[in-house]
Amino acid sequence: MKEILREIGMIARALDSISNIEFKEYDLTKGQYLYLVRICENPGIIQEKLAEMIKVDRTTAARAILKLEMNGFIEKKDDEHNKKIKKLFPTEKGNTVFPFIKRENDHSNCVALAGLSENEAETLINLLQRVRKNIEIDWEFVKKGNKRTY
Repeated sequence: MKEILREIGMIARALDSISNIEFKEYDLTKGQYLYLVRICENPGIIQEKLAEMIKVDRTTAARAILKLEMNGFIEKKDDEHNKKIKKLFPTEKGNTVFPFIKRENDHSNCVALAGLSENEAETLINLLQRVRKNIEIDWEFVKKGNKRTY
């Protein structure tokens, strides 16, 4: 049972490494594709919500968003009701790269699920979602400055 998180970590690191290599030709560096995908899927998302979706702190998200903006993949626009709120939108360049990232994701999903029945794949996603929800409780707790008791 203890090896589950190690396995999940190895899978995540391997996929991240593959993506970083494959997306280098688009000038997307370490992990930036994650942000770009979420922005393309959710045009107008705010930075705080994006950070929450990806499970990173605001500072990490701010750095990645700034790089994406500087490289012309996304743009910030003022909210029409509250000028303090900046909404994130993909640019034409971001929308052009998005289908390639999506294809890579679909391919990686197929590779990862090879040999699993549709039932097994469905069970796996349901179990992983339950694991994620369990972890999110601790993530929220620690993010607020609390310490977990081991």
